[in-house]
Order: sequence, then structure tokens, then C-alpha cells
Amino acid sequence: MRDPARSRTKRTMDVVLSLAALVALSVIFLIIAAAIAVLEGRPILIRHKRIGKDGVAFDCLKFRTMVTDADVALTRHLAANPEAMLEWHATHKLRDDPRITPIGKVLRETSLDELPQFVNILRGEMSLVGPRPIVAAEMPRYGAAAADYMAVRPGLTGLWQCSGRNDVSYDQRVQLDKQYVRTWSTWQDVLIMAKTVPAVVRSRGVY
Repeated sequence: MRDPARSRTKRTMDVVLSLAALVALSVIFLIIAAAIAVLEGRPILIRHKRIGKDGVAFDCLKFRTMVTDADVALTRHLAANPEAMLEWHATHKLRDDPRITPIGKVLRETSLDELPQFVNILRGEMSLVGPRPIVAAEMPRYGAAAADYMAVRPGLTGLWQCSGRNDVSYDQRVQLDKQYVRTWSTWQDVLIMAKTVPAVVRSRGVY
């Protein structure tokens, strides 16, 4: 996606739609922030280092869905559960994650925890559609497809979300990301965004 005109079209769509979403969802933002503050305390948002376009790291924003000592809780859980350790090394995800708070579970199932990423999009760190942002430890798993991943901004949604998210193997996820980058079009972005809504409603592969 190196064509300047196509890149400008994609960026314009990102800015316009993200601004509209932030305005339209402002009340929901406030309700979620208040609920987290009352039920779980601060911080309300988390900033997690992810790899962006051209390999540049950025702070990916999310509403906090985990306990404040999440790293300690994860280490303790993996040490006590060999099967969870295998699952974590295979997917960097856990179906039964002890770190997730009760309100965090609801936010994750509805994908509302990712709404702050509209700010990342306005900053130019993310796009509405693209590969989901990954941490540095995941980059080796992309192999030769790492170049495809870093050729574009990571997305709020993408082919992975529309294809089952965590029900899809990591190797399949990599292939979906590569496919998206190499076949990108504005029409494809529109279709992915349209498919994202029912995918979120069904909560398929979300945990």
C-alpha cells in the first residue's frame, strides 16, 4: 500500500470516521470510565506498547479490563497451570484468564474496551482497518510476513476479527494479515467494517 493517493484516501476516511465515532460515542466513553473508576478504581485507561507502521512502537490505548497487578497474577497462574502455560505460548491468550475483572469481561465480550483506539487512529498510529497491533514478542511469529504487517498502520478491526478472532490459529491470523495488505482496497475496508458489527454482536472468538 505504497501508492500515495490510495494512502491519502485511507487516512482521510480514518480521520473523518474516527472523529464522528468519538463524538457519537462520547456518552458511552463517560459511562464506561465512571464504571471502571467506581468498581475497580484507577487507572481507567491502559497504554500498552505495540508495533506500528514501519516497526515504530506506540502506546495502544484501551479501557482497563485487568487487575492492577496483572503481570504478577499471570506469572502465578502460568506457574501453577501447565496447560495454561502451553496455551499462552501458543496464542498469547488465555480462555480462562485470572487477570480479567468482572467489568473487564463485559467490555471484552462487547469489544468496548477498544474504543479509546479511535484516539490512536486520529494520532496516525492506527487505522480503522488493518492487522491487529501486536507486541514485540509476537513479531518473530510473522516470519517473512513481518514486512507486510509493518507496511501499514495496524487496525481497530480487520480480517482476523471477521474470521473468528481467537478461534483462528495464529498462523491463520498471520496469513489473513498478509492477505489484507496485499489485496487492500477502499471497498475491502468498507466490507470489513460492515462485517465487524455482526462479528462483535456474536462475540465469536472473544476472550
